[in-house]
Amino acid sequence: MQINNVIEAKQLTKTYDEKCVVNKLDLTIPAGQCFGLLGPNGAGKTTTLRMLLGMTTPDSGELQVLQYSIPLQARQMRAQLGVVPQMDNLDPDFTVTENLYTYASYFGLCRSQVKDRIEYLLEFANLQSKRHARIDTLSGGMQRRLTLARALINQPKILILDEPTTGLDPQARQIIWQRLRHLQNDGMTIVLTTHYMEEAQRLCDQIAIVDQGRMIASGSPKELIDNNVEPHVVEVHGTELEHWLTERGEHLGARCERLMETVIFYLQDEQPLLQELMAKKGLEYLHRPANLEDVFLKITGRELRE
Repeated sequence: MQINNVIEAKQLTKTYDEKCVVNKLDLTIPAGQCFGLLGPNGAGKTTTLRMLLGMTTPDSGELQVLQYSIPLQARQMRAQLGVVPQMDNLDPDFTVTENLYTYASYFGLCRSQVKDRIEYLLEFANLQSKRHARIDTLSGGMQRRLTLARALINQPKILILDEPTTGLDPQARQIIWQRLRHLQNDGMTIVLTTHYMEEAQRLCDQIAIVDQGRMIASGSPKELIDNNVEPHVVEVHGTELEHWLTERGEHLGARCERLMETVIFYLQDEQPLLQELMAKKGLEYLHRPANLEDVFLKITGRELRE
């Protein structure tokens, strides 16, 4: 039987030490969608993921994953999940293929059952030449690709990724994105958390932004950008910035923010400002389209979260 919504959470709530870290959260994630859960540090993302995995029991609310009632039926549900944790936890004493065979055994799959699957996953992760390599000889990008391949050993219906490209260089990050797009195209449901707004904007069909345990915005990346920020952004800096700002006084003509030695303008019509800047010496500027990071900073603020 086909499932339309693979995750349904209603009024999901969790409190620790009298602090509500997830506050009446509603989530609906359709099958085949890439869903991004975004928020500052301490916003409740990790606790939400742990409840989805059946590892943390909600204080109240209702949660179904793959039509299993969670946490009551969490064990049956987890057999159909793939999980890529934030930190790689590969076994350093095993080779690449030994890690895959060992993980398969946790799902009750014997070597003969997964031999062809492992060959496919080695190719998927571009690790064929490293099949007999020990984990400590792999680069960070290779280890991350192996962790992703390992999460797919049981052919899961949902793949959950916690910060999938943290610490990776741009080349390794691009390879992970390519592999995730491949899974998307095959119809896999993906749920991810990330602090890379570009990653979320590129990969996600729908996004929920949470802060202080509450959902504060949701929609597609385009909807979030169109509904929350102006379409054009101009970042201005340079030796004459202070003088130019003094000349302009309070009449800056647009919503703007000061960020140390840079002033960021958010504009519906960028041309008047660009024409002015082109005629000014001692100023440098960058004109770009608004993006998901602009949305995130506007609605969650720029204060550093620990």
